[in-house]
Amino acid sequence: MSAAGATIRLSPVPVRAHHRRRASRPYLISLVALVGLGATVGAMLGFDQTATLGAVAFAPWVGLIGFDAGIWAGIVASAGSTGLWLLATWQDPHVPTGTATQLGVRFAYLALLGAGVGFVGDLLKRSERAHVTVRALQSALIDATLDGICLTDRFGNILIANQPLVRMALELGMPAHGTVLERLMAIGDKMADPERYRERMREIGNTPGEATVDEFELSGTGRVFRGYTAPVHSHAGHFEGRIWTLREVTADRELDRMRDAFVATVSHELRTPLTSISGFLELMEDEQHQLGDAGRTYLEVIRRSTDRLHNLVEDLLLVAQIEARRVELERAPVDLSLLAERAVEAARPTADDKGVTLAMETDHAPAVLGDIRRLTQVLDNLVSNAIKFTEGGGRVTVSVERRGDSALLVVSDTGIGVPADEQGQVFSRFFRSRSATQRAIPGTGLGLAICHALVEGHGGSIALASREGEGTKVTVTLPAYG
Repeated sequence: MSAAGATIRLSPVPVRAHHRRRASRPYLISLVALVGLGATVGAMLGFDQTATLGAVAFAPWVGLIGFDAGIWAGIVASAGSTGLWLLATWQDPHVPTGTATQLGVRFAYLALLGAGVGFVGDLLKRSERAHVTVRALQSALIDATLDGICLTDRFGNILIANQPLVRMALELGMPAHGTVLERLMAIGDKMADPERYRERMREIGNTPGEATVDEFELSGTGRVFRGYTAPVHSHAGHFEGRIWTLREVTADRELDRMRDAFVATVSHELRTPLTSISGFLELMEDEQHQLGDAGRTYLEVIRRSTDRLHNLVEDLLLVAQIEARRVELERAPVDLSLLAERAVEAARPTADDKGVTLAMETDHAPAVLGDIRRLTQVLDNLVSNAIKFTEGGGRVTVSVERRGDSALLVVSDTGIGVPADEQGQVFSRFFRSRSATQRAIPGTGLGLAICHALVEGHGGSIALASREGEGTKVTVTLPAYG
């Protein structure tokens, strides 16, 4: 990557080499200062300028030696300069040598100058070495990341770019000059959807103060990249530039496609034998009066297991449909309170068996426009989840109410809760919280993911708030109808 036509690459600075360069520099500067001292003495003697120039003429050279070689070198240089001044005055009969006190004052002045400048020089050199070391470590750090990273100014010109970004830019065929957006727009034809890509780049350019996350796929190769941007502000809050991050996620997307294909295949393959099992199970249930107590117990276990497998297959198929965006909603006015009451009554036997109190509250809840079957599925998932993760003696409450122009559905419990560091993942497919795993609570981790997709499909939102060991509250907001 480059800025203003100059290639910028952050690579680790070899600190030892830098120190070697610094070690050689004092000899050169001290040599120049010594030549200056000699030239000054020569001017004094050759042009009879001892009185005109005075001892102060040696001050710049003493200061240079002290700054470059250190405090003691500055003191030694001041002593040498005082001696040279004394030699020059002896050679010039027109210049009095002065008393010992005057010579001491001259030496003290030059020594103080050399030592002071030497002290300042040592501080500056230590600061420079520390700065170089930190810069080298920072460069090594960002070059060691897998992501491409760059910093731009407010106009989009690149200020800093790490090696992974340079490599990605070369692989993508980005031009070597121009702002970041100009370079990104230049590779639009290589994208799987060029128009959408260019439109998104224009949106990013028009909103410099906003953070963005986008993915794009290269046509032909199937490589997928994810880009992040974040604004950089000054202490006063003014927009100063942007951080750009580029990451290749081709392997992740390929794994997602393989997982989706696997889920769809397994779901369809399981459906056929399950249909046969269910059919024979119905035949056996018709003749269960001929079975003994043990036979009827076995039959009940088979029925529960079959129902569980059937629900799992349906969930897997629905997830596959959601991923393929093939879920069709048959919308009609729906009484959300009535659906919630039905879900509560359907779940009450399970709650009673577990010793969990199940309550329903409603307050002038409006109707919503939605698919009654899918909304029932959302309610069933939320209520069954709340009961499953609540221990005996706990309480689950389902409430429906109006909130402005929205219908609010809240399912709260006093269960085991979700750890704070895992709450951002609860709507991910196949996610199982640490607390659920430790307690060996059965489940597939699909319920909340399905609820999230179906609620968003209805134009609503879903949120979860939880405290580990205290309980969980899931809030669904849907647009009111009428």
